[in-house]
Amino acid sequence: MSILLETNLSFSLFRRGKVRDVYDLGDKLLIVSTDRISAFDYVLPCGVPEKGRILNQLSAFWFKKTAHIVPNHFITVIDKNVILTLKELKGKNLDYLTNRSMLVAKAHRIAVECIVRGYLSGSAWAEYKQSGRIGNIRLPSGIEENQELPQPIFTPTTKSDVEHDRPLTREDVTELGIEHLMAEMEQKSLLIYRFAQDYAKTRGIMIADTKFEFGIIDDKLSLIDELLTPDSSRFWDASQYKVGQFQHSLDKQPVRDWLLASGWDKESPPPMLPPEVIQATTERYNKIYSLFTEE
Repeated sequence: MSILLETNLSFSLFRRGKVRDVYDLGDKLLIVSTDRISAFDYVLPCGVPEKGRILNQLSAFWFKKTAHIVPNHFITVIDKNVILTLKELKGKNLDYLTNRSMLVAKAHRIAVECIVRGYLSGSAWAEYKQSGRIGNIRLPSGIEENQELPQPIFTPTTKSDVEHDRPLTREDVTELGIEHLMAEMEQKSLLIYRFAQDYAKTRGIMIADTKFEFGIIDDKLSLIDELLTPDSSRFWDASQYKVGQFQHSLDKQPVRDWLLASGWDKESPPPMLPPEVIQATTERYNKIYSLFTEE
């Protein structure tokens, strides 16, 4: 199993995120999904073998499966055939990009994380216990941890490279100039979540929550970045689901759990994950990919 933590291509680096390296190819972008893993807004000092390939392939799967609901930026996964035919990649030794990178259309990115929650879990559970609310949404009393909500809710946050994400305010919406887009972003986010949740149930998976990112392509609201991966979603094994109890996660939640149990203060550089946690994470990512795609 290979580990790719960063790429250094001869293209112009458009953006380097916590996990993805994005390169400018002129009229389109090349997104490379590395094996880096992040938690609590920190990139950890280790990689997870095969993680980038799985994230890339699973995003492509969902982009194709949801294109009838909302347009997206996906063009093609980079495989050996594409490398041979794409003029920008000809003559370059790019075998490590195979199946862990994709070509996408350029978009005007909207700096908002569109979070949809179908179950009361994680930080939302902590907030609900304290205030009875999630953001500006008041929920009925008596909901237990990890219980399904009466209906999925939309709880958008800011998306920043320099500060922790926080609930989106009216002032943020005005500053970003997206007042005319918020209703559509909410509608599309909820439609995609419900569609994915229905499909996931046929595979024995529950999608507790997930997040989407949007941009504008050809004047249309379009999905960008990643889609319904174990990095951006909370996946549970439906056969082991119990309200009010620990859930068997098929995502990176166990990495967060290990970091919290390690005593890390979330301010100093994060510790190295032990080999068994890294291996278990690879296994979970492979399992969720196989369950969704049947490959």
